[in-house]
Amino acid sequence: MARPRSETADVVAGPRTEPLLRVESITVRFGAVQALSDVSVDIHRGEIVAIIGPNGAGKTTLLNVISGFYHPQQGRIVFQGRDRTQLKPFDVAGLGIARTFQNVALFKGMSVLDNIMTGRLLKMRGNFLLDALYWGPARRQELEHRAAVERVIDFLEIQAIRKTPAGRLPYGLQKRVELARALAAEPHLLLLDEPMAGMNVEEKEDMSRFILDVHDEFGTTIALIEHDMSVVMDISDRVVVLDYGRKIADGPPEIVRKDQAVMDAYLGVAHD
Repeated sequence: MARPRSETADVVAGPRTEPLLRVESITVRFGAVQALSDVSVDIHRGEIVAIIGPNGAGKTTLLNVISGFYHPQQGRIVFQGRDRTQLKPFDVAGLGIARTFQNVALFKGMSVLDNIMTGRLLKMRGNFLLDALYWGPARRQELEHRAAVERVIDFLEIQAIRKTPAGRLPYGLQKRVELARALAAEPHLLLLDEPMAGMNVEEKEDMSRFILDVHDEFGTTIALIEHDMSVVMDISDRVVVLDYGRKIADGPPEIVRKDQAVMDAYLGVAHD
């Protein structure tokens, strides 16, 4: 699936402005294990950035640092021009960073609709008494949030399963529901941790299409971890490669795929 050019992609190719996200010289250690070592990455508005590397390279650790689940021993995270290094996940989400997880993290007993509604929690503001009475502003707010969720459901074409408990869905659809929950938060930056893991070819094609649609329709900046190199080369504007916790490459897909260090570390291409 060749990626179509979009207006957003043309902007990305033009002059650079201040990055939406700047990861500056991040080091993360777990005891004697150094998961990330002096890693720096800029993500600009409107980009789709793929983060690749062998298992254990530090990819998920990097996403966990960006989203506030881990705090680095060294370095800092700058989002929208401000240092956000020590913020907790809830506060990071409040800034407009949403994510999905490598292992699906849905509420299995709740319906698809209710799972996606949880993505709106940070946008809900109300008075306890009015909420309890479900009167006036509280009722209007509820209707507004439900309308926003229904738009996401329509966008991702999951109308037929909106009332189905998430735990009853096949894995590929659960991944799509998790994406819907993240989109319901209307993020500026969307972090996707292996969004196509465990999917068959058809499901991967669908998810790739939805990721491109999210990017093109909403202008959402996206960073994703992905092992399928055909997907990475098709949908990303830029590829960042990690190996043993260090960044070994960062650039356009067509350049990175020819980098000898990347071929040695990840792509498994032998020397001539």
